Amino acid sequence: MSIVSSIDAPLLVFGGPYSNLESTRAVLAEARRRGIPPDRIVCTGDVVAYGGDPRGCVELVRAAGVRVVMGNCEEQLAARADDCGCGYAPDTACDRLARSWYAHASNELDDEARAWMGALPRRLDVEIAGLKLTVVHGSPGSINRFVFASTPARVKARDIDETGADGVIGGHCGLPFSQIIDGRLWHNPGAIGMPANDGTPRVWFSVFTPGARARTVTIEHLALDYDHEGAARAMRANGLPEDYATALETGLWPSCDVLPPAELKQTGKPLQPGRVEWRRAANAPEATTFWPSDSVPAPLAPGKFVDPERTASGEARAQVAFEKLETLWINTGTLCNLACSGCYIESTPRNDRLACISAAEVAVYFDEIQRDGLPTTQIGFTGGEPFMNRDLPRMLDDALSRGFHALVLTNAMKPMRRYAAELLELREAHGDRLTLRVSIDHYTRELHELERGRRSWKPAIEGLAWLARNGFRIDVAGRLYSGEAEGVVRAGYGRLFEDIGVGLDANDPVSLVLFPEMDARADVPEITGRCWDILGKSPRDVMCASSRMVVKRKGAAGPAVLACTLIAYDEAFELGATLAGAARPVALNHPHCAKFCVLGGAACSR
Repeated sequence: MSIVSSIDAPLLVFGGPYSNLESTRAVLAEARRRGIPPDRIVCTGDVVAYGGDPRGCVELVRAAGVRVVMGNCEEQLAARADDCGCGYAPDTACDRLARSWYAHASNELDDEARAWMGALPRRLDVEIAGLKLTVVHGSPGSINRFVFASTPARVKARDIDETGADGVIGGHCGLPFSQIIDGRLWHNPGAIGMPANDGTPRVWFSVFTPGARARTVTIEHLALDYDHEGAARAMRANGLPEDYATALETGLWPSCDVLPPAELKQTGKPLQPGRVEWRRAANAPEATTFWPSDSVPAPLAPGKFVDPERTASGEARAQVAFEKLETLWINTGTLCNLACSGCYIESTPRNDRLACISAAEVAVYFDEIQRDGLPTTQIGFTGGEPFMNRDLPRMLDDALSRGFHALVLTNAMKPMRRYAAELLELREAHGDRLTLRVSIDHYTRELHELERGRRSWKPAIEGLAWLARNGFRIDVAGRLYSGEAEGVVRAGYGRLFEDIGVGLDANDPVSLVLFPEMDARADVPEITGRCWDILGKSPRDVMCASSRMVVKRKGAAGPAVLACTLIAYDEAFELGATLAGAARPVALNHPHCAKFCVLGGAACSR
């Protein structure tokens, strides 16, 4: 860690010079024009990357004497690693293009430059106007984690907590933004080596200016014009990918593999300079403030998902006809050994709103399937944590003995390990017809435990590894709640599986199921009957066309059949006590119907 002494004058921050000598000269000239000396200039790393002059860029930054935090490119080049360590998904356009510029940079840099890179701090602490800011490249816990404006506030808040500071300044993602979360700041100045994918060749930096009041700062997001044509010529002269040279001129990235959906939608929309007033004081409002303002997530509009027949605009709401029962889900009860912050069913060690269903009650539905000749092939068990239900081994044995495939959604922790002997017997008797899908919410311990609680990572990973060692058929269920693009998340899980010796293909959507977020408070379009053709989707692909779920409500005389596994408490989706009675159309009258199933393309059974 490197400490920068307290500052009571403007601080200039820039990210990602990316071997772009022309833009680096321009930002340093702008600092001189503003009278900001080198000891009040901070770079968030990746001095070397896409551009044509890695050696010249390093020499210029070193000679200028500005403060630089280590980026993943510096880390990898200093270690003479084989790739840039950007976190790209393998064999994507970003990954392929990176091989060319990384080889060029590696050939250009001498031992002295690499030694300088290797000695850079991974964190800088800056105090300005009495506020402590921690400067990192990606995130405090990971040098190459992408943090965007759309990254959930709770993820950013957890990162700020880790630093003990009032705010974080990060880089890596290449797009500028500021977000104030309950008085604390997450800021990215953008990159000066590459445009912000906004359709203009400008690049971005920021200036922090102390306010008249204590613990108050004005943050300006500023665009920088520079000789982008000269920078593009330098790239072409060095035989670097034309894609990036063109990007310097058009302002559009050659590939958007790393962008999550919200940022992808902003492609080609010019950013406008702006400012954020940041006040960290006892009487300051605890609110969330964004720049740019269009990155603010919208709340669910009033009137949506109210009428089962009509949308808020008066159009006929989409319905899904029941085709056939391929998967029957059994909710084993809402009790769980964990209390995850984003659990869609609010399971906890005390929540028994859905009671532990018995093996005898479940057998009634298995009997109905066989009596009526239903085409059901799979029985899914979910909760809560299914292994909190002592009847689960008997239910599994019953389902498997009748010829069904069984899928258990588990956190693979202590409740599952209590039944190790029974599971081994079931595997021996039924082989791959038993699948256990283990919930690992993120490929890093930090973000998995943000969702599932402290000390939840190690036992889950050990449980997953135990299943793999003992020959069980396993899948992993992850989440897209970190704000990273799906390809980046899959690449992260791929590295995790390799590290722990679990032979799963992270690019296989069955081996690694990634669920979209299900915030019923966030705005999402309602699905009308016309949407199927517009979206190029079929209602037959939505899971309520081919699945149902059985639950037993606390105090109820018996179980009930629901349309969906995700909406267990909404009585509007209760379809009666039998599978025959539940074989009827379902109106898509809940935000989860749109966000998870139709627009998210997700399904619980695969």
